[in-house]
Amino acid sequence: MAGTLHVVATPLGNLEDLSPRAVRILGEVHTICAEDTRHTRPLLAHFGITRPLLSLHEHNERGRSDRVLALLGDGHDVALVSDAGTPGVSDPGSVLVAAVVEAGYRVSPVPGPSALATALSVSGFAESSTSVLFLGFLEPKGKSREEQLLQVVAHSGLVVLYESPHRVADTLSALAARMPTRRVCLGRELTKLYEEVRTTTLAELATWAQGEVRGEITLVLGPLQQEVVRLEDAQVDAALKRCLAAGLSARDASTAVAAVLTLPRREVYARCQMLRAESDDAS
Repeated sequence: MAGTLHVVATPLGNLEDLSPRAVRILGEVHTICAEDTRHTRPLLAHFGITRPLLSLHEHNERGRSDRVLALLGDGHDVALVSDAGTPGVSDPGSVLVAAVVEAGYRVSPVPGPSALATALSVSGFAESSTSVLFLGFLEPKGKSREEQLLQVVAHSGLVVLYESPHRVADTLSALAARMPTRRVCLGRELTKLYEEVRTTTLAELATWAQGEVRGEITLVLGPLQQEVVRLEDAQVDAALKRCLAAGLSARDASTAVAAVLTLPRREVYARCQMLRAESDDAS
């Protein structure tokens, strides 16, 4: 019989969070695929597990997939782990899982820690179980980053982001410039010794982040407040033109501008249609 790929969630930091089932599976499989074998070895040693390790990270995942498929085809069970949390959730693993599914082999989840679920559970936002947009790590720069920021400001529900300590200040400043009063929950070093959960506004958090920040960060942005602020048509037009020039459709441009400027979307969409009509007449 063919082997099974076990997708095993590992602790974010506190080793007590590794489930008994995860310990058993890791001790039974033929091979463990690890994002960083240097990180995984101490975890396995803590539980007395000695199994062959195969590195599988974002730079070699496609190449390694063939080797894993061969192991499964020979009837060997394989476990997949990342450095922390659930593989494939802003961590390597999704490419391998897709290849295993495509080949027709069994994939079995061994659930456990996830920074996404952990941060949502302590965010304090009543909407944490509905309308959640998860983007993981934002692009560091360029057009892709701007498009992601537009997604964030346009989403009316919760938004969850991951960020590294050396980039969190820039990300928070970019978000605060667009929606300074939006509520946000920051989870830093979740489950670890210096765990911190802080809930405030984006503006206040951006100021706090100008100091030294250590540890991995998870941000949960609260829902948009439905306050209506009237602005001059020129301001609305300028924002719409920038969005349209960036390649957004009239619908997406209107949604983004309405969210950023806290205006009724229907009115902004009507203004966008008027601008497009004027542009067509001019041409």
